[in-house]
Amino acid sequence: MKTSEETVRPFRLVKFFTFSSLIVIFISTIVLSVLNTDWIRTTQQKRSEEYALFVAENLNHQIFWQFFIPAALKYKKIKLRDKVQADMLDKVIRSTLHGYKVDMVSIYDAKKNVISYSFNKTMVGKENVGGLEYLSAIAGKASTKLIQKGNFIETLLGFPSENKMITTTPLHTEDVRPGSKHATIGVLEIVQDLSEDFKLIFRFQLLIISTITIVMCSLFIILIIVVRKGEAIIDKRAEERLKLEEQLRRSEHLSSIGEMVAGISHEIRNPLGIIRSSGELLKKKMAALDPSSSIPDIIVEEAIRLNSIITDFLDFAKPRQPNLTSCRIENILEKNLTSLAPQFEEKGCFVEKQTASFLPEILADSNMLYQAFLNILINGMQSMPRGGKIFVGITSYNDGVNIIFEDEGPGIPDELLKKVWDPFFSTKDKGTGLGLGIVKNIIEAHNGTIQITNRQTQGTRVFVTIPAVQGK
Repeated sequence: MKTSEETVRPFRLVKFFTFSSLIVIFISTIVLSVLNTDWIRTTQQKRSEEYALFVAENLNHQIFWQFFIPAALKYKKIKLRDKVQADMLDKVIRSTLHGYKVDMVSIYDAKKNVISYSFNKTMVGKENVGGLEYLSAIAGKASTKLIQKGNFIETLLGFPSENKMITTTPLHTEDVRPGSKHATIGVLEIVQDLSEDFKLIFRFQLLIISTITIVMCSLFIILIIVVRKGEAIIDKRAEERLKLEEQLRRSEHLSSIGEMVAGISHEIRNPLGIIRSSGELLKKKMAALDPSSSIPDIIVEEAIRLNSIITDFLDFAKPRQPNLTSCRIENILEKNLTSLAPQFEEKGCFVEKQTASFLPEILADSNMLYQAFLNILINGMQSMPRGGKIFVGITSYNDGVNIIFEDEGPGIPDELLKKVWDPFFSTKDKGTGLGLGIVKNIIEAHNGTIQITNRQTQGTRVFVTIPAVQGK
């Protein structure tokens, strides 16, 4: 596990930096878009202010030469309360502003803060409406202010539904003579409605943020897919490395066991053969003297069992290489079932066999596979002391065959499933615990795989795959 953690740690570091970088880029881009939008809005306000001052200057010129001078010559005195003069001024202003983007125009009296003229007739005559901007204009300075109205969310986002810019400038006389001073004759107030301009800027900001969000989300999704694939590859390689390390440790362990077993096997088997032959000879002699004695049978039976244990040790510690020949899995399994038929009948077990219609021939050692399948079937039979069904299924896939063995026994506890391949591990009172290890060695010697799981209902399921051509 330490090796796996050391392998995954650098990838996790890269993944952390990648995700962090994307988040920082996303936040930075959002901030830049907000700043850019604020710059655009400020630029728009500045241009609107310059536009208003240009309109005010033009309007001042037209009012002075087309209304003030003619009205003063004709009526001697300017009186905007006079409907004729008021209509004359209104006509000059509206004709001058034709084609200009102006929402409201008001003119204040120069002597007191009262509205003398306005597009909104209800405002005419109102006093003290101009505020500080009026006083600034009387002093000869133009000023501009932005009035925004909207609900809480609109104000919080910085784009209220109503945006009006009010520009206040002095209305003065004009004299073409060099060095002449301008006299203030009133205060001119121009109102521009910038609501549509601000809405357009807000839509532009939303478009930028939406585009950035979609792009970043797409990058996140792509990155997640790539990271998951990378994690899967790393996990697979780590798992393969752990398996290789486990196989290496197991091989070293088995090598030491093999050397030990190989050294003592011959020394044990020679006297064991003598004990067995002596027991069989004693059995023949005891048959004449004391037919009821079972001692010779016990000697022969235990000698055979001890020889089987030694054979298991040798098969597990020093697995032999398969002698590959062309054979058919169904024929091997049929031979297994035929040889075990008497034992199945005695134990009350019956076999259900399902074979696919077409099964490919395989290159394998039929004797070794026979031994492996025999161990699996015997384990299934021994797991059902009261009898039951053993299912055997054979199917094909692209490069080989699948063999399924199922029994109706109690199954294997989940905490013991990982230990079934450990040498000398057994859930039975008798046995060496090497049977499944021998089976796994045989299957892997054929480049196959074997898995043992519990069925969902009851019993154990063994799934074996054997490639048709070795090496695939």
